[in-house]
Amino acid sequence: MHMITTDFDKRSGLMFILAFGVVSFFADMGYEGMRSSTGPFLALLGASGTVVGVIAGAGELFGYLLRAVSGRLAERTRAYWPFTLAGYVLQMAVIPLLGLCGNWQMAAVVIVLERTGKAIRNPTANFMKSRAGEHIGQGWAFGLHEAMDQAGAMAGPLIVALVLAHHGSYAHAFLWLAVPVALTLISVFTVAARFPYAGHIVAPQPHLSFKLPRAYWLYAASSALVAFGFADYPLIAYHFKQAGLVSDTMIPILYAVAMAASGIGALLFGIAFDKRGFAIFPSAILAAALVTPLAFLGGHDLAIAGAALWGLALGAQNSILSAGVAKIVPEHSRARAYGFFSGIFGIAWFAGSAVMGLLYDKSLYLLVGVSVLAEILALLPLLMAVRSRS
Repeated sequence: MHMITTDFDKRSGLMFILAFGVVSFFADMGYEGMRSSTGPFLALLGASGTVVGVIAGAGELFGYLLRAVSGRLAERTRAYWPFTLAGYVLQMAVIPLLGLCGNWQMAAVVIVLERTGKAIRNPTANFMKSRAGEHIGQGWAFGLHEAMDQAGAMAGPLIVALVLAHHGSYAHAFLWLAVPVALTLISVFTVAARFPYAGHIVAPQPHLSFKLPRAYWLYAASSALVAFGFADYPLIAYHFKQAGLVSDTMIPILYAVAMAASGIGALLFGIAFDKRGFAIFPSAILAAALVTPLAFLGGHDLAIAGAALWGLALGAQNSILSAGVAKIVPEHSRARAYGFFSGIFGIAWFAGSAVMGLLYDKSLYLLVGVSVLAEILALLPLLMAVRSRS
């Protein structure tokens, strides 16, 4: 007689991560395809370097702050799947609209709405993945998912590059992304129907503490410094265009290369995290610290290396940062923890993007110095968090 699964075991946990990886493959194909060319598209619409940095940072800020709210609401209502589905619907719906924007202000609204959709679904999706990760290893769960995620993130920019090469129109390129958008929505509703129990947890006992531990806040502070010093790709792409380092068509191709490196980084760092724990973090921070010197101070070849290293560092962050939260915070408080963590991360990302956008118009050397210093300083609260957890 066939048993109906009501919670994760090792096999179903792996199947869920793979199934959600398919969702993320199509989703990233759509929104990373869009994001790969927002920098030069905004430049085409008349935006300055400062404006590009602020728009990129503002989208991240609003999105990350909203995660703190959505994570807390999801934890109170335990409506993990409804939040996840609603977020995907909003995020995917606005992506093709970017091609219809006639000025940078309209484009900015679309960019913020896309980040809003991701914000609604991100804490709940991470929570459900962490539940599966309890059975297969948190590093492996988030690393494997991130690798599949980044495979789509590599394909999306290639679609945009292909359309630009043939038609030279950003509007056509963004409208073509409606195909992965539709596939994302079909696949996420299918996964929700197949794994409804991913969002079902037993109500926590009254005696359990909901206070987030000191190690969590120190860990969040370290991650905030990493975010502050990590240049957003739209500003890197803007620099490539303004400095004439690569062609418009090559910019999304470089982003695809970065996404491939990100997938590799996610797998390698995720596996290493399960083996070595938080000791792997300094290596990821060092990779992030080297990005801006290569991307903003180097010539053609070093810029390409900087884009690839940017992807590697991004993959490491996306896998082990989320896995680290699951190691520090118990399940009953984890959705809220992911939400607050993302909010703190987002404030730092916005501040860093805005500062680096302003510095770009003043001094590239100052931009690089601020970026590298922030990454190095991130090691201090990380060490304190590890000691506090011990």
